[in-house]
Amino acid sequence: MRLEPVAAPGLARTLGLPALAIAATVVVASALAMLAGANPFATLGLIVKGAAGSKFAALETLNRATPLIFTGLAVAVAFRAKLWNIGAEAQLYAGALMTVLIGTQMGLPGPVAIPAMAIAAVLAGALVLLGPVLLKVRLGVDEVVTTLLFNFIMLLFISMLLEGPLKDPMGMGWPKSEAIPRDARLPRIVDGLRLHWGFGLALISAVVVWVIQVKTTLGYEIRAVGQNPQAARFASIPVGRVMVKTALLSGGLAALAGFSEVAGLKGNLTLDLSPGFGYTGIVVAMLALLHPLGVVVSALFVAGIFVGADSMSRAAEVPTYIADISVATALLFMVLAILLTRFRVVRG
Repeated sequence: MRLEPVAAPGLARTLGLPALAIAATVVVASALAMLAGANPFATLGLIVKGAAGSKFAALETLNRATPLIFTGLAVAVAFRAKLWNIGAEAQLYAGALMTVLIGTQMGLPGPVAIPAMAIAAVLAGALVLLGPVLLKVRLGVDEVVTTLLFNFIMLLFISMLLEGPLKDPMGMGWPKSEAIPRDARLPRIVDGLRLHWGFGLALISAVVVWVIQVKTTLGYEIRAVGQNPQAARFASIPVGRVMVKTALLSGGLAALAGFSEVAGLKGNLTLDLSPGFGYTGIVVAMLALLHPLGVVVSALFVAGIFVGADSMSRAAEVPTYIADISVATALLFMVLAILLTRFRVVRG
């Protein structure tokens, strides 16, 4: 058997195979629930109820989706140009670090501090990805390795700072930074609940990225470089420059996830600020087929699984690891669906 390219995939193939991937994920999750000794239909019902069964649950899902939208957009932008950014976690922490530094050290009033923190975060995240992309463009160094290693470097750097100059002298136990002032935090969308305006910024970012990809010269160049860099270079597109611009945009988007988590939710910087949002952003982007507006939908889907699984585990005594396995399974099935969308299996 061999794979044969599909010249023009139809709508049924383009949308039907990803839909089958999601359905297969549900089947796997149900089988896992049965193995855990629970009723699969009741377990799935509890996940849905925990993710969207009340106002509190729905807003918590939106809250969890906020950093996933940013990291998903970062990955989608980079992957569209065949820039394999695996370092969104490092860029997230770089944005969080600059948010804390500006918020606690500059003494700026709230209306000035919020945009200053956001801009500083974007610049920091962009610079973190700039190094690996320059190594790729100039020396041909594999960016998968460099961006992945930057995740560990950044975490160790943050750990050093939290044990030293950034450590809150009033903090107890787990090292954390000093909290940014209340007036420098993103306001809540709903009073008394945790959803903040970082979610609104994430939606705006998705629309802006869509406009860039569809309506601008840069978006055309990113697609051209991603599809065939040799042909793009022959057409006088500056491939290296496009890769650098893509990296700056991708790194800045990932850093906004760190900004929103600190300025909108946590208020300070800790080592466990992100439970893997940068890595989960890869899943989100792939589920969305790298479409920026689809990233919003897939981020809500993934966030709903995690929030619903937390609630389900308390109600049904089923391990929350089902959520992790389900998300990983969804990624594998979606990669297979993308492959079968572009290629058909031919015997002989």
